[in-house]
This record gives sequence, structure tokens and C-alpha cells, in this order.
Amino acid sequence: MLFVSTDAVSSQSTCYGTTSNGSLENGQELPASGPNFETYSTLARTAGRTYVHSSVKKIVINSYKNLEAEQPNKKYKYAETGFKNGGKFNPHKTHRNGLSVDFMTPVTNLQGVSDYFPTTVLNRFGYDVEFDHAGKFKSYTIDYDALGAHIVALHREAKLQGYDLWRVIFDPKLQPKLYKTKYSEYLEKNINFSKKKSWVRHDEHYHVDFLVPCK
Repeated sequence: MLFVSTDAVSSQSTCYGTTSNGSLENGQELPASGPNFETYSTLARTAGRTYVHSSVKKIVINSYKNLEAEQPNKKYKYAETGFKNGGKFNPHKTHRNGLSVDFMTPVTNLQGVSDYFPTTVLNRFGYDVEFDHAGKFKSYTIDYDALGAHIVALHREAKLQGYDLWRVIFDPKLQPKLYKTKYSEYLEKNINFSKKKSWVRHDEHYHVDFLVPCK
């Protein structure tokens, strides 16, 4: 019993400070893939850029699992998170205490089917992509239904675990399309979307900060 208890404690993370000026103790790595999700880069993951707070890891994984039932045909991809011990995480201004996660914006292909958007060295693992005002880039179109469902799933799971979402950063010019989905009422009541222009556009990805107590 003592061994199990000690092991359980050691698997928990501790965050310090803020997302823009903090650190992380015992960060946990997100899995490379699952039935409906995958990492944005095996290379970046190997370099240690996909660590989060243990509570955030649980929220993210459980949300994907819940989406398997609600959105069985949708595919999701997560991107940059942070280092195992947090700290400065170039080129990001945040992602320093394990509570920030970037998710690549879900898309559909020319056939209207949910697909994994290609994230390679050639497009800086997806971060150099620019969607137009209609949410299109080459043969891909932003899947607002999948996007809305994911944000709702993250919030519901966070609340279930006793936490919350602090904010979601997504291009303000594209946000109105989210309010044309069936998730509009929930998003309006529960999600704090940043309305100001960020230093990077946040169209090819959306940034989520989780509200978990830190020292």
C-alpha cells in the first residue's frame, strides 16, 4: 500500500508561477497518438516539447476519448505544449508551467471528410499555415463543428476534474463561425475567448490555457 501511495504521489505534477513566467515539476508527456488524435511532430515530441501538467494530461486524453463517442469520425491533432520542467519555451511567450496547450485547428479535405492536416518541417510543423477569411487553405477547410466540439469537451472534462479553462486564443476574425455551430450557446456561456489580436494570428492552431492551481 505504501508503494502504491508513493507511486501515485510521484506521478503528480506541480506547477509554479504563471503561464508566462513559471515552471513545472514532474511534467507528463502526452501520448504520440490515439484512436482519434495524433501529435503534430514525432521529431518535436522526441525533443521534449509535448509535456504538460499531469492534470492537464488527464483532461486532454479524456476529452479525446469522450469525442470518440460524440464525434466518431473526427480527427484531432495537438501541437506544442512545453518542456518537462517548464520554463522558457521559444518561440512562445507562454507555455512555461505546463498549463498551456496548442491544438492544430481540425480540418476537412476536398471530400468534406475530417482529416489530419499535414504538419511537416516544410510548413514549420503547421505553424506557418495561413487560412483565409473563409477558413480555407489549399485543399483544406476549417472544421468548425469539430473545433467547437473539442473546446466544449475540454471544458466539460476540466470541470469534471475540479478545474476550468482560463482562456482560449483563436483568431478573432474566425471566431464568429464557431457561433454558427450547435455549440454556440455553450461556448458563449462558458468559454473565455481572447478578443484582442495576438502577436501571432492563431488561425492554424488554437491556444488553450487551463486553470489549475499553482504554487
